[in-house]
Formats: sequence, C-alpha cells, structure tokens
Amino acid sequence: MEYTGNKPQDNATTVTQFVFLGFSELPNVQGFLFGMLSIMYVIILIGNSFIIVIVRIDPSLQKPMYFFLANFSFLEICYVSVTLLRILYNVWTQDRRICLLACALQLLFFLILATTECFLLAVMSYDRYVAICNPLHYPLVMNPTKCSQMAIGSWLGGIPVQIGQTCRVFSLHFCQSNRIDHFFCDIPPILKLACGDTSENELFVYILVMGFVAFPFMLILGSYSKIIATIVKLPTATRRAKAFSTCSSRLMVVVLFFGSATINYFRPKSIHSPVTDQILSLSYTVVTPMLNPLIYSLRNKDVIAALRRVLLKISSHSLMYKIVFNLGTQRRIIFPWLCYTNVLLSYPMAQRVLLPG
Repeated sequence: MEYTGNKPQDNATTVTQFVFLGFSELPNVQGFLFGMLSIMYVIILIGNSFIIVIVRIDPSLQKPMYFFLANFSFLEICYVSVTLLRILYNVWTQDRRICLLACALQLLFFLILATTECFLLAVMSYDRYVAICNPLHYPLVMNPTKCSQMAIGSWLGGIPVQIGQTCRVFSLHFCQSNRIDHFFCDIPPILKLACGDTSENELFVYILVMGFVAFPFMLILGSYSKIIATIVKLPTATRRAKAFSTCSSRLMVVVLFFGSATINYFRPKSIHSPVTDQILSLSYTVVTPMLNPLIYSLRNKDVIAALRRVLLKISSHSLMYKIVFNLGTQRRIIFPWLCYTNVLLSYPMAQRVLLPG
C-alpha cells in the first residue's frame, strides 16, 4: 500500500511530518482491526470509569487502596487515549501522516503517563505490603496526607526528565526516511530514522528505563515477595488460596507490563524487529490496561459489594419514584412509605440486613 508524504530526504530540515507504517501491511483486515481496537478501547473506558465512579460514591471504599486504584484507573484512560485514539484515526481514515510537533507531543505524553504508571504500580504494591505485613502501622504510614503526596509524586515525578528525553530525541536530524515502522511515536522506531550516531541517545534511554521501569519493578517484586511470605503463614488453607489467587493475578499483569516494556527498550537498535516491537508495544499500551480493571475490581469483593449496593439503590429508587409519579391518586400513601424506606436505609443495621455483602 502506497502512502503520500515526504520522501526520504538528505536535508533534515525538509522532514516536517512522519508516516506510520504499522498495520499497513494488513490491508484486507483494516475493518476488523478497527472494530477490535474500538471494542478494546470501549472496554478500557467503561471498566476504568466504573472503578472511578464506584470509589467516588461508595463510603466503604474511602481507603488508601481504592484512592490509588481510582488514580490508576484515571491514568489508564489517559494513557490509552494518547496512543489508541490516534491508531483508530489512522486505521479508519487510512491517513497515517503525523506532523513533527504532534509526534513529539504524543511521545511526550506517552512517556510521562508510562512513568506515572510505573510509579503508581510501585506505590500500590507498597500499600498492600504495609496493609498485609504491618497492619498495625497501616493507619499511621498510609494516612491521607502521605497518600496524597505519593499520588502527586507519581503524577509529577517523571515530567521534567521526560521533557528532556523528548527534546533530545527530536533534536536529532532525520535524514534516513520519514516513515515510522510502528503505529505510534515511540523512541526505538524514531531513533531508527535519525542520521548520525545515536548511541548517546540509546544510553540515555537505558538509564531512564533502569530508573523509571526496572527500579519500580524491583520494588514491586520485593513487596510481593514479602506479601507472599506473610500469606504462607496464614492459619487456614482457604485464606491462603484466596490471597495467592489475588496476588498471582496482579503479579501476572505487572510482569506482562514491565517485562514487555523492558524488553522493548533494552534491546539495541540493531536487533529491533518492527513486528516484535509492535507486538510488545500492544501488550503494554492496550492489553494490560484492558486487563487491569478486571484484575483490580471484578476479583475484589469490596468493589463487587459496593457495586451491588449502588445498583440496588438505583433500582429501588427508580422503582419507587416510578410508582409515585404514575399513581397520582395514591401519592398520599406512597410518599410516607418512600420516606420511611429512605430513612430506614440510612441506618447501618438496616443496610447490613437489606443490602448484604
């Protein structure tokens, strides 16, 4: 398939746009690809939005664990939107061009949000470590002030460095070609287009990956190793099995995210394969964000119980108000009963009886 755009130039100043080649080798499945990616994006939006809303409105989820989970869900929506919306646009319109500034901005926001995700995953694992291994110190260690500080630090910690990283990449001269053999602006495929020696840029990438990816991953593994050691000491086999199931599923998603990102960035430019790069990139840009809501919410009994309470209240209130407004002649009977029910549901004892779980 042929694409219009700048042809490879010897003068770097003539390169004003790039052309994505990712997925272009599959012209017969563009419709299927668009539909599949659209469904995945909708699942990510619905799953993470559900977590944010539930944590916001349910009083029983006002805990550090769910505070970080809501931050993480909002992050996932932003993180996926930076890349996947552009991919969907490219596949739908078949216009795969992107100007230099838009590419730089996409790379910048992708790197910032990816760094935030690494930090937040490390913070969330530390939260679970303190809750399980040092439960008596948990209220003191994970107080609201420290939780806010850790969340803000996760969001802002990587911004200055990633701005510098993006500036370094786009200060290079692109004289080889303007065609990016990828589906979004990422560092390895962009470095392939640069002329001259890029070893210094590659070294800088390795250093950042060590600090922002490998180091948080080591902290997460250390936290989960302590958690597993504590779980082994639990008195009953049922509790051990349940705790192992939860930890193993979370650890599996974490390993998939960090493992694919580390492999993608640690490999030398000379052995990069476009197909391998795209598969690895899909795993940490689309697959893991889609799995995270399932792992962190549907396998969490507190979130499921909160969802049941919210749905029950919504359904009961909608039914009551429908009866009130449809049966006008019986309003004087319905309204006292409605008020009595609402007052009754406000008491904790009644909630436990009427809204189990």
